[in-house]
Amino acid sequence: MALDESHKLFAETCLRFARERIAPHVVAWEEAGTFPRELYQEAAEAGILGVSFPEEYGGGGGDLLHGLISVETLLEGGSSGLLASIGSLGIALPPIFNLGTEEQKQRFLPPVLRGEKIAALGITEPGTGSDVAGIRTKAVRDGDHYVISGSKLFITSGVRADLVTVLTRTGPDPHGGLTFFVVERGTPGFSVSRALNKTGWWASDTAELAFDEVRVPIANRIGDEGSGFLAIMQNFQNERLSLAFYGHATAEIALKDAIAYAKERQAFGKPLVGFQVTRHKLAHMATQVQAAKTFNWDVAKRVAAGEYLVGEVSMAKNFASQVAQEVCYEAVQIFGGMGYMRETRVERLARDARLIPIGGGTSEIMNEIIAKHLNL
Repeated sequence: MALDESHKLFAETCLRFARERIAPHVVAWEEAGTFPRELYQEAAEAGILGVSFPEEYGGGGGDLLHGLISVETLLEGGSSGLLASIGSLGIALPPIFNLGTEEQKQRFLPPVLRGEKIAALGITEPGTGSDVAGIRTKAVRDGDHYVISGSKLFITSGVRADLVTVLTRTGPDPHGGLTFFVVERGTPGFSVSRALNKTGWWASDTAELAFDEVRVPIANRIGDEGSGFLAIMQNFQNERLSLAFYGHATAEIALKDAIAYAKERQAFGKPLVGFQVTRHKLAHMATQVQAAKTFNWDVAKRVAAGEYLVGEVSMAKNFASQVAQEVCYEAVQIFGGMGYMRETRVERLARDARLIPIGGGTSEIMNEIIAKHLNL
């Protein structure tokens, strides 16, 4: 699948939004650990929020590639955490869109896609991360309701979320006993246990959520009982591809900043690029970035064209996350003392990059998937 004029114009829109609406405020928002809620509506008005969802629900009517372009370009604003929170609907809404009834889609999707409500996805639990089959949060049928009990951890946008798409256990089968529900803010028994402080992604609110016998109507069950596992596996593929794009985009921005600084910074009477060790370091960084970016786009276009590339998506995420960490490390090294200061973008990028090989399935899990792909 090739990029067309709509992709190019959308990239320009996202880049302008990043430079005008995010970059000037990013340091203050990072230090505050949050950003104005109004930014969701501004992103929606700009045609960015929910670009890959159908227009009939308030989305932009674009494809997978439009969504990945938003990741690649909005990172120019300098905050992975902010982008993760703005984009949390990208993992929260697909189960509703793929499994929900038309009534559920009309009820839940438009307010989020207009930027009026914030949506989060509740999968990970205190004792269960990549092992989705180990989910313990239970939903027990009680008349025309389900009673949900348990907790969720590391939930992006969890503090401010108006609705959470929660994966629960409704049966004993490790895979066939999982079901999604939408739990709305204000439902008795549903609460934010705590906001979490992180190494990076400071502007992204991340929460632990508690479900204390939360009564949810059957109308909020998404799909049939037991339909959750397949839906979350489909979700993971797009999330992992997005994280791969986080990886190469993070590395690309760090490289750009490092090149600019190396040309400007003087040492021993000449700029840093006057030293072979710096030029060679930048050359290697550029090679890594280009390799990751090229591979990511190749995989993305094939996925957008309908190919099911589980192994390749896992490879893309692993390779791009490794590149992001290595390139950011070297960028900080080139900046020297300034690279360790919170006022510089490379310092923030280096911190943020550490999450990429963890989120959406760890590198170790990705390697297991790749090994199965190789029939090992």
